[in-house]
Amino acid sequence: METERILLRPWRESDAETLFKYASDPEVGPRAGWPPHKSVEESREIIRNIFSTESMWAVEWKETQEAIGCVGYLPASHSNLDIDDDQAEVGYWIARPFWGRGICTEALRMVIDYCFAEKEFSVLWGDFFPDNPASGKVMEKCGFVDTGREVLCPNLEVGYDRPVRILRLEPAR
Repeated sequence: METERILLRPWRESDAETLFKYASDPEVGPRAGWPPHKSVEESREIIRNIFSTESMWAVEWKETQEAIGCVGYLPASHSNLDIDDDQAEVGYWIARPFWGRGICTEALRMVIDYCFAEKEFSVLWGDFFPDNPASGKVMEKCGFVDTGREVLCPNLEVGYDRPVRILRLEPAR
């Protein structure tokens, strides 16, 4: 999946150094519910154990061929939310030097299309910390609607004690 600027592709262990460069930034991970990475080896382990699934993609900046973020979906069995089996939760993050350029919106739109067309999910869900409104704006630009609900996600490493705002998207009919 690709646009003019980005390519969504599987993560590779060779992305570990670049992942560490961006994921060690203390402004990135905590906004998405995870702690900053502490070493290249930790980043490599995250690629092996978390990112190497059919539902997670590296966001590659075509100009440099660097992995500058991650986008994907969590099926109901792995979701932070209590959702039905035919639904999924989307998630994403992007490196700070690329904030404010619409890259997350581009990446999320590709994942939405994939989730509805290929996986045939009936509903997609998203959540964000209210103190990170930019994340909510990405979802809203992609058609998600604020449900007005907030919940705790006790399985998050960072922010498990802070509520997240819930958004919902149904496929266009």
